[in-house]
Amino acid sequence: MKPSLYQTRSGVFALATLCCILWGSAYPAVKNGYALLHIAPSDIASQMLFAGWRFALAGAILLIVAAAMKKPIFALNGRQMRQVALLGLTQTAIQYVFFYVGLAHASGVKSSIMNATGVFFSVVLAHFVYANDRITARKAMGCLIGFLGVVVVNLGGGALGFDFSLLGEGFVIIAAFVLAAASIYGKHLSAAMDPMVMTGWQLFIGGLILTGIGMAGGGHLEALGVHSGALLLYMALLSSVAFAVWSLLLKHNPVGLIAAFNFLIPVFGVALSAIFLGESLLRWSYLAALVLVCAGIWLVTRPSAPAKA
Repeated sequence: MKPSLYQTRSGVFALATLCCILWGSAYPAVKNGYALLHIAPSDIASQMLFAGWRFALAGAILLIVAAAMKKPIFALNGRQMRQVALLGLTQTAIQYVFFYVGLAHASGVKSSIMNATGVFFSVVLAHFVYANDRITARKAMGCLIGFLGVVVVNLGGGALGFDFSLLGEGFVIIAAFVLAAASIYGKHLSAAMDPMVMTGWQLFIGGLILTGIGMAGGGHLEALGVHSGALLLYMALLSSVAFAVWSLLLKHNPVGLIAAFNFLIPVFGVALSAIFLGESLLRWSYLAALVLVCAGIWLVTRPSAPAKA
């Protein structure tokens, strides 16, 4: 039988790269969304409302697609719904509170690189959660190189000044940590749930929570029009498509093989931020940090060589 597209080497490469392009495009998309909707960096309530609409719509799209594929989207019992709600609170709501605020106070280029620290947080947390996923010397070296990249990206121009703010770069790193912790919890839940259904519900619930936070804080999207509405729809679609395709790839391929593509996300995030936001890409600190982060992620995700007999 001829293998499906998501099982061939070329198909896996193409689909995994597509997911990374979509996730990488989120950085300039959010920044452009702030500009189109006239959302100021200090207007946290409107930022939360913007994020809430995006993820509630993304979850709804994913659940509709899952239902069309005959997946039992309403078959979760009470305990599973509480678990998915907790996942939505952490992986979508809490994570994106920090991410959206951080992105409003930092450049898209720096955010895309620094958010890659989530890979290293995942490695450290998995060491304490899974007996078969301990930190090795190679993984430790990868984490060290990756975090060195985070330090380098914050080195400014004059006299190597350190350019870092808690509301900007700090919140992006916190968001990466929250995502890493929530992803491990999601991995546990997916053993008893369909990953697409689980992801759809957690995005939808998390989106509703963010929408509630934004409305309670007086947030508003008064400049919502054709262009900003199209951008919002694109961001919802990129989330639903990327998560769905990534789950499909993980189901039919070794996790280590798919995880190795994660290093492409900061690459595309940096490139697309430079293209669509007009941000400088030719700063030595950005280029050096990008090389270090990608090298670190490659070391962490590279599968170990089989032991010789």
